Amino acid sequence: MKRALVYVRVSSKEQADEGYSIPAQSEACARYVAEHGWQLVDEYCDRGESARTADRPAFQALLERIREDPSISYLVVHKLDRLARNLEDHAMVRAMLRKYSVRLVSVTESLEESASGKLVEGILASMAEFYSANLAQEIKKGLLQKVQEGGWPCRAPIGYQNVRKDTEGRRSESLLEVDEDMAPLVRKTFELYATGEWPLTALHAEIARLGLRNSKGGILSRSKLAEVLRSRAYLGKVVYRGVEYEGKHEPIISRELFDRVQAVFAEHDYAGVRVRRGGHYLRGVLYCGSCEERLSSDVKKGRYEYFYCLGMHESRTPCREHYTPARPIERQVEGIYETIRIRPEVYRSVERDLKLEVAAREKDRGRNGERAARRLTQLASERDKLLRAYYADAIPLEMLKREQSRIDSEVQEAEASLELAGENLTSAKELIEHTLHLLSNCHRAYKRASSADRKKWNRAVFERVLVKGGQVTEAVIKEPFACVLAKGSLSGGPHGHGSSPSPSVVVRGHYPNPGDGRNRRVKLLETAGGCLRDSADLLALVAL
Repeated sequence: MKRALVYVRVSSKEQADEGYSIPAQSEACARYVAEHGWQLVDEYCDRGESARTADRPAFQALLERIREDPSISYLVVHKLDRLARNLEDHAMVRAMLRKYSVRLVSVTESLEESASGKLVEGILASMAEFYSANLAQEIKKGLLQKVQEGGWPCRAPIGYQNVRKDTEGRRSESLLEVDEDMAPLVRKTFELYATGEWPLTALHAEIARLGLRNSKGGILSRSKLAEVLRSRAYLGKVVYRGVEYEGKHEPIISRELFDRVQAVFAEHDYAGVRVRRGGHYLRGVLYCGSCEERLSSDVKKGRYEYFYCLGMHESRTPCREHYTPARPIERQVEGIYETIRIRPEVYRSVERDLKLEVAAREKDRGRNGERAARRLTQLASERDKLLRAYYADAIPLEMLKREQSRIDSEVQEAEASLELAGENLTSAKELIEHTLHLLSNCHRAYKRASSADRKKWNRAVFERVLVKGGQVTEAVIKEPFACVLAKGSLSGGPHGHGSSPSPSVVVRGHYPNPGDGRNRRVKLLETAGGCLRDSADLLALVAL
């Protein structure tokens, strides 16, 4: 009795799981073998494997069986394209079958060993290859169309879930929806890492403890955690083939929080920073003045605390900065707080500016909102034209990314203006008032604060503090403090870009033109509006 093997396959894992094709193929092949009086020796099945490659587990096992078992006379498939969907693999398999005297049989197609039969077989193999290539092209085209419309092209990232809903002009469209259980934990993950105090390994353990899980209920790997922290999906974006699109899904985090996390990533390196949790209150804002890597701290003999450059310590940079005792740096930072304390007349002047601008915006609230909305519409049109130009090969990818970055920046400004045209005007005013109050007595409050509260002060006030040769050389002030301080003179003397509390320290920020009163007032309020979504550090000071 002739002996036969059967090979069945489906391309889609969903087909394999739901059993659309494999039982039907198996039954038809088994019936064909029985009708011809052959013995069915074994069946090989690939579930969810593409025939565009020969690297399929069951298929490779089948070929090995044919090499080792000379009693096999037939290989039975339901259809020729189950075996291979490109001519190269088909020719390789046919050559091997002929070598071992095994005849290929298709249940639904007539394959003969004659010259005309081989011609028909070649045509069928070519048609299978065309079908596969054309299907792949159509799928790519469909995915591109989907992402251009803001859809998500694959499995939902952690913090979202795939849902199907009827939308305008499309039935049962697959969309991303915020996962109410996991989204708060994703946001917490970003917030923890943004502090700069959680190396990736420690954060990995912490989020596992908090309960962040993937879609299958498993704990995230460390590499997957890094991928989450890098993903722009959480900003409401879709990135496909190197190009960024506006997504339809709701953002989970703010742009400010995302940017802070990317900055920490750049400073920490992927291996993470080895820090002691609950360490020195200046850690997180101190940077090396030579190589601009972050400074970390340690304690020697249980009582001598010092700072050191991570770039030098981990050999990431050629930096040769020496270890610096903590106490002199602490005193110099205290001196900066004395310098940035605003005088009473400056306090009153900023209050007056604030009242004037709020009154003007209250009067023109509707008009300002319409202007910002028009600008957002214009920017959306620019983004669409930019993408069309890229797909028409009119501009290179680098120009596309550069222009997208510009548009993103202008969108943030327009959104801040739009927010100030609504209910957030009062919140922005209150934020400036909080800032004024904090700056009016910051030196006294900082000196009296505990280490934990000093950490809150430093995180809220400083973008970074540079240390070189054991001395603080520069302090960069965060918004909205920088904009308020640009109003006029500080307690330490005339203030502007490049003023200093001592001959060795430069205090600076991103200031508006001090000569234009209206521009200064606009900048003051819009800066506060832009800080509303990322004001947790400042509000933590207010609560002290």
